[in-house]
Amino acid sequence: MVLLLKPLIFLHDLSLALLTVMFHGEGLKASVDGVRTGMYTMWSSTRSTLIVPVFTCLVALCLIISFLVSIESVYMNLVILYVKLFDRKPEKVYKWEKMQEDMELGHQNYPVVLIQIPMYNEREVFELSIGAACRLMWPSDRLIVQVLDDSTDPDIMELINMECAKWASRDINIKYERRDNRNGYKAGALKHGMRHSYVKQCNYLVIFDADFQPEPDYLQRTIPFLIHNPELALVQARWKFEQQSGSTRHAFFGFNGTAGVWRIAAMEEAGGWKDRTTVEDMDLAVRVGLLGWKFVFINDVEVKSELPSQFKAFRFQQHRWSCGPANLFRKMTIEIIHNQRVKIWKKFYVIYSFFFLRKIIIHSFTFFFYCVILPTSVFVPEVKIPNWATIYVPSVITLLSAIATPRSFYLVIFWVLFENVMAMHRTKGTLIGLFEGGRVNEWVVTEKLGDTLATDLLPQLRKPRYGFLERVNSKEMVMGIYILCCACYDFFFGNAFLYLYLLMQSAAFLISGVGFVGT
Repeated sequence: MVLLLKPLIFLHDLSLALLTVMFHGEGLKASVDGVRTGMYTMWSSTRSTLIVPVFTCLVALCLIISFLVSIESVYMNLVILYVKLFDRKPEKVYKWEKMQEDMELGHQNYPVVLIQIPMYNEREVFELSIGAACRLMWPSDRLIVQVLDDSTDPDIMELINMECAKWASRDINIKYERRDNRNGYKAGALKHGMRHSYVKQCNYLVIFDADFQPEPDYLQRTIPFLIHNPELALVQARWKFEQQSGSTRHAFFGFNGTAGVWRIAAMEEAGGWKDRTTVEDMDLAVRVGLLGWKFVFINDVEVKSELPSQFKAFRFQQHRWSCGPANLFRKMTIEIIHNQRVKIWKKFYVIYSFFFLRKIIIHSFTFFFYCVILPTSVFVPEVKIPNWATIYVPSVITLLSAIATPRSFYLVIFWVLFENVMAMHRTKGTLIGLFEGGRVNEWVVTEKLGDTLATDLLPQLRKPRYGFLERVNSKEMVMGIYILCCACYDFFFGNAFLYLYLLMQSAAFLISGVGFVGT
């Protein structure tokens, strides 16, 4: 009630002052002083009774989340450290024997493997991916390469068809498959590919995105795990380090959508591919995992792939990778809770650690705490943010992450700043996925360059140079300017060195905002 009366009293006094000025000019100075005093009193009251308490609650919430995130990060990395120190390689945990050709049966002891390569207008990389798949060391009569082409460009369609015909002439069992629509995007293409009659003879399924190029011995190193361990449903090769922790702790992690080998029987038991979200790979992995099947991550098998070369393409990719899991979490939480096939600890891991903390909370926390709350704290000195949350915990998490990629350690500062920038887009994608916003099922294919930058074989593919205004990203610019203002305020009026971090973070936003990221 007091908060409601004070603004009314102020407006009453202001009206009387204005009337006095209109009829008594000599009272102007006194009236202005009264208005200034009244405004200051009203601001001070609002600040102490509303702004500071609300900001204190937000900081407290961020501190709790920071603690949870730090515990999860430390635990994950301790598991990885345990695997390395005690040499707990998958070959020692699961049975693995090198494939041997039987003198009597010949190649018949080799299982039939289906390789799916989904494509959409992949002019720059289709030769690389098809060639890498066809060069895999495996008996040609026990291998089927299936190119799922959803391209809409007739020239690219013809080029891909000709490439498939070239390898078919070399006695490679390669199938060029098309469909008359793009329903379900990648998931729809994969599902359509599984309907062909020749798939019924296949035991295992391998998926390579168009920009992935496996080494020739990929199948020789992965398939034996599935042959000798009937409880395994998925063997995943490396292109993300965090999966090693999930594989070790619960024999579960999210399938990356590529560079993995599936047991087709396990896929069929779980219902196969579904296109209800943009993360059909994670959807399948969760459903298979809830049936009790196990996954194994092979850290020593690495598959070459391509990162998006343009910032805009990277943003679209990150939107899909954050929106899809959040939407899947919304759709599968009840199903996971009611599942009777796995233990309660695995359900807790999937809901809390895999989904809630790593797919939902971490993105929002990173953006709001390090890019909103921390900069804004310079205007609210009454609220103290402890050093453990601003210095120690981020430093530990950053160092643990850097240990996984020691060759890139010198880039760790730039990586942290850029990750904070991308957290803004991941937060937006997460919220869209949770509340099923308008872009929840948006799928923008990431543009790939292949070897064009290195070889210059396709000069006609060079993109036109855009003007400065066309390269500007408004969201990044707004955040960069705001954080820069906070840094300047802290430099002149603060009593800490927070402005040093704020200046670097504002620079990261502004550099991204003017389009100076990527090729």
